[in-house]
This record gives sequence, structure tokens and C-alpha cells, in this order.
Amino acid sequence: MKKKILISILVIAVILGAAGIYFNYRNRNLSPPGTVSVTSGELTVTVTYSRPSARGRLIFGSEEQGALQPYGRYWRLGANESTEISFTTDVSFNGSPVRKGTYRMYAIPGPDAFEIGLNTELGKWGYTEPDYSQDVLRTKVPVEKTSQPVEQHTVTLQKAEGGVDVTFEWSDTRFTVPVKIQ
Repeated sequence: MKKKILISILVIAVILGAAGIYFNYRNRNLSPPGTVSVTSGELTVTVTYSRPSARGRLIFGSEEQGALQPYGRYWRLGANESTEISFTTDVSFNGSPVRKGTYRMYAIPGPDAFEIGLNTELGKWGYTEPDYSQDVLRTKVPVEKTSQPVEQHTVTLQKAEGGVDVTFEWSDTRFTVPVKIQ
């Protein structure tokens, strides 16, 4: 009797383990990881994120419209794990001072501007909201509409005078955060 119970428990554990691996792998294929990095002078900026696709869905809009990412609600700036940004030197992030290091980056989308947050809570699954008491800053950046829809969420880094411009594009939305060497 004990042998049958142990075998049953083992079979259930194997099935649950296989299901967990399958769903983790499936999610990563739907939203593959992305990393971008650029150096401008003494500053290197690196962004690690996941790249979901629009797949015909309304991405940004109101809850009534059925948007995947409703205005006014936390967004991890990607999928899967939290989006993280690293700076190799102290910077000005959209005009606010930030010490060198790695931060969890998130957004609160709006129709005309996104509120961007940097937070010291790292290594967390991105779906859950961060501990906002660990925010080092929140800043608003204006959004613009793209001329052509962007199917897969994309972060690009462009060298700029005195630093790097960090641009986020997905669906019909684009916004840029200037990062300058302090």
C-alpha cells in the first residue's frame, strides 16, 4: 500500500514538474527575452526585458475598450520577469538624479504620458506590482503615436549628446526617456 502511494506521489510530482516547465517555456516563446546595451562616453546603459507581441490585440487603452494594458494601471514594461535598467555611472533620468546601479523599471500608462518608475526591488516576477516604498523616482514622459504599428515590444538605446536616449515602442505607442551623465 505504501509503495502505491509513493508511486502515485512521484507520478503527480513528475506531471506537475513537466507542466511547469512547459508553461514557462511556452511563455518565453510568446515573449522572448531581450537585452540592449550601449555605451556613450563613461556611461553604459543596459535594459533587460521580455518582448511580447501585439497579435491583433488592443495594447493601450481603457478597461472598457478591453485593452491588454489599461491606462492608469501598473505595467512591467514587457512580460515575464521585471524589466531592469542598469547605469554604470550616476545619471540624470528624465531630469531626475539617479545613482549608478540596477533598477526595476515599470510604467503607469496614460493616453498622453507614461509615468515611469525606478525601484530597488530586483529579481521579482514582473506581474506583481513592486513595493512602491522602494521607488527611487517617478517621472512622466510624453507619448507619441507611431506612424506604423510595432508588433513586438521593442526597446532601443541611442547615443545622445551627454548620454543615451531609451526608447520604448509597442503597438502604436512610443516614448523616450533621456539618460544623461551627471
